[in-house]
Amino acid sequence: MQTFFGMILGALLLGCGVYVYDSMQTSSVANGEVATANRTIVNWDVAKADWNALQDRAHKDWVRISSK
Repeated sequence: MQTFFGMILGALLLGCGVYVYDSMQTSSVANGEVATANRTIVNWDVAKADWNALQDRAHKDWVRISSK
């Protein structure tokens, strides 16, 4: 149980850390007005589209399964 909890906690910390890092890289406050565009670790637009597709598919499958 401790191992499973540790894996979940580690994944959450990693995700939060990457989000904070990417937020600081693309922030005009942190980098100034004339800062060059820096690459982020995660392409958040693609991640959002994939997450929305996963939610839509799960909802459709749930409706299909629960209607039987």
